[in-house]
Amino acid sequence: MTRPGAVAAEPPDADVAAHYGEPAHEGRALEDTAGWIDRGNRGVVRVTGPDRLSWLHSLTSQFLDGIAPGTATEALVMDTKGHIRFHLSIVEDGTAVWAHTEPGAAADLAEFLDSMRFMLRVEVDDLGDRCRVLTLAGPDREKALEAVADQLRDVPVRRAEDETDLFLPADALVPVAEALTAAGVRPVGMWAYEARRIAEHRPRLGLDTDHRSIPHEMNWIGRAVHLEKGCYPGQETVARVHNLGRPPRRLVMLHLDGTAERLPERGASLELNGRAVGAVGSSARHHDLGPIALGLVKRNVPVDAEFVVDGIAAGQEVVVDPDTGANAQISLRRRPA
Repeated sequence: MTRPGAVAAEPPDADVAAHYGEPAHEGRALEDTAGWIDRGNRGVVRVTGPDRLSWLHSLTSQFLDGIAPGTATEALVMDTKGHIRFHLSIVEDGTAVWAHTEPGAAADLAEFLDSMRFMLRVEVDDLGDRCRVLTLAGPDREKALEAVADQLRDVPVRRAEDETDLFLPADALVPVAEALTAAGVRPVGMWAYEARRIAEHRPRLGLDTDHRSIPHEMNWIGRAVHLEKGCYPGQETVARVHNLGRPPRRLVMLHLDGTAERLPERGASLELNGRAVGAVGSSARHHDLGPIALGLVKRNVPVDAEFVVDGIAAGQEVVVDPDTGANAQISLRRRPA
């Protein structure tokens, strides 16, 4: 979407705005009032049919069987070894499950789902250019929705705890965004949105993960992984780590040295005493916290350790506790003599 003052973001968000000229003010709007974020580059997949919920329940990490209309949640699709393939932001609207995923991933997700239909009564649609995601965030986002209520008839709305996603027809994105702006809702670019995400300790697939990432490392247990549900691909790894082991790495938030005039390159090594102990993921400049990032470090790295990443000093904020997992209580006793 193009607007006066919009500056294009970098990949994987090159098709949307990084900011609209005042990224710090845009970040404050997400904290104090409300802002709308053009996330029209997100992939959108829709699943219909009477078996959709039980079927998705069997394929993903989330408890979806029988959920009520309006339920918003997150889910992962994993391989059999528990490595994460897709992260889905989901809403069930009573007739269909709507999910958005990372830019460029919808076609692969739809292909995978379609290959798993077998004889079940489900239909999978990659909505491609037909649907756009517009996100509202901030404490006044429900009031903002009221300003465009007449334009949202039959539009799926995903009301999550921290933000609201609108699954808009492609030709409705600009009119709805303009109506929100006219109602006093600030346009917000990806710089401020990503800074908020990082500050909330929410990883992003492909930016903060690699091909080895498992849910326990990424703080997705509870939020995107339900621990009390039946069999699904990757469950064995989730159960084993939860009950018997600990993940090899853990997610941290990094507070970067503010005197540096740049952010670290994604994938750069996190070094402790000259030794690589992890890698940095996404980074941003937060309007209040300054430069911050997410990173993955080895589980046994001390929680008070300070790092150097890409030549920038960085302190850590623990996101995933080093002792996460290993919930089994096992006691070995000698037999009486």
